Amino acid sequence: MIHEVVPASTSSIPILKLLAGEKVLVPRGGRWGEDVGSRLRLLGAVPVVAPLINFASCENPDALARELSDLESGSYDWLIISSATTVDVLLAMGVRIAETTRIAAIGETTAQALDFAGYSVDYVPTQDNSARGLIKEAPAGLISGRALVPQSDVTDATLVAGLREIGVNATFVSAYRTVGVQLPAEVISEVRSGAITSILVSSGSVARQVAQQLAPLPDSTKVVCIGPRTAFDAREVGLPVTAVAQERTSEALVDALVDVTLN
Repeated sequence: MIHEVVPASTSSIPILKLLAGEKVLVPRGGRWGEDVGSRLRLLGAVPVVAPLINFASCENPDALARELSDLESGSYDWLIISSATTVDVLLAMGVRIAETTRIAAIGETTAQALDFAGYSVDYVPTQDNSARGLIKEAPAGLISGRALVPQSDVTDATLVAGLREIGVNATFVSAYRTVGVQLPAEVISEVRSGAITSILVSSGSVARQVAQQLAPLPDSTKVVCIGPRTAFDAREVGLPVTAVAQERTSEALVDALVDVTLN
């Protein structure tokens, strides 16, 4: 479903409408889409929330159940979480993490999701909210022993490979599948006509869907990516990246759009 929200003046506090005249494709729904849409409205933009990806159960639920059972029994020293969707899976399956198991989160959004779910987070990289950032920033010896890494089925091997390189016995398990969602014809038409002036890209999976469904984009369309890794993925599929948020947060993504719009 598509939600196009027209800005409304509901606050008595004056806010600079730095994005007035911008119509922005927000490629994810849920809490993330609502948060980004609210930020865009406050800045004068018209957000078009039209999810390009969705999530489905993993193809091997028995394997996931086995690893989560080991997690609950305390067999793992660390649980490494790289997305809020994985947190949703843990909640849906009623996972109770052993007290002896520590948790690392990649990105503030992931850390917040864990916190809201009642899971205590022990480590979050502060400079680079990516798999590479976790490996690079973690103090030597902090993450050690056995680590469970539940991720999407289409996630690249950067995190698991990096953990193994520093001596961690890391185990990947598919927690969910990422599937593409077909955009409605009216959204595709607005992108191709230039009526939608900017596209936010929140992951490599979103980048691939943008390329498949919307390329070639008008020269005037701004493509703003959340983090260097997502920007790399976007360029790999031929998208012209206009700006990159250096932090993997919705705030930084909107800030990057503001910067490229004003400069």
